[in-house]
Amino acid sequence: MRNQRNFSLEFKRGVVEELLSGESSPAQLCRRYNISSSLLYHWKRQYSRGKFDNEPTEEAALKDRIEKLERLVGRLTLENEFLKRGLKNSLSQFNRNGKSLRGGNTSSAVSGGGVD
Repeated sequence: MRNQRNFSLEFKRGVVEELLSGESSPAQLCRRYNISSSLLYHWKRQYSRGKFDNEPTEEAALKDRIEKLERLVGRLTLENEFLKRGLKNSLSQFNRNGKSLRGGNTSSAVSGGGVD
């Protein structure tokens, strides 16, 4: 089994900056440094996000912000669905026990118009 190579931040930054400057083509860089093209483009994405002790580009910073917000929306959606199911289950269990809310109007409790 091959050992995984570790590259320094300076090396990665130098290779990406050489790519961005247009001095060498991606294929030339991959052959010269014996790296895969997918690794080169992965480093390029990381570079644009400021992962190599450089300033991130505005576009990359916005993409990071969007990704964080999308994760937050997903988590909140899951929590909301979980709470809705829990409320539905507790109301159905409450109704099965023969009890009701203020004359049997359970919709007012769910919509926020419950007991004051």
